[in-house]
Amino acid sequence: MKKIINTPKAPAPIGPYNQAVLVGNTLYTSGQIALNPVTMELVMDSIEVETHQVMENMKAVLEAADMTFENVIKTSIFISDMNNFSKINSVYAKYFDEATAPARETVEVANLPKFVNVEISMIAVK
Repeated sequence: MKKIINTPKAPAPIGPYNQAVLVGNTLYTSGQIALNPVTMELVMDSIEVETHQVMENMKAVLEAADMTFENVIKTSIFISDMNNFSKINSVYAKYFDEATAPARETVEVANLPKFVNVEISMIAVK
């Protein structure tokens, strides 16, 4: 049976989806972009600031499911420009212990919702 996870501490969905779905002990998150959850405005001062907002949004979703970044087993990172990879990676790395970091793929795409530069989704297990 699935349990829908939504929190006001992360941006409200902007389409027919939920922030995350918990099935058993496994959490599947929707992709997060750099929307401020209070104002629903994009936070795009720099790629580092944008990535930090994405990770903070993801942190809120994980917390709503009683999880942390330690529970994450897989991430998917979608970026609009591979030239931003190192800057995104430096912010992303602050949220994980390198020795226990999750599996990951990073993919450059033509466009992302609202034409942001980065979107991240995760799978986590209790």
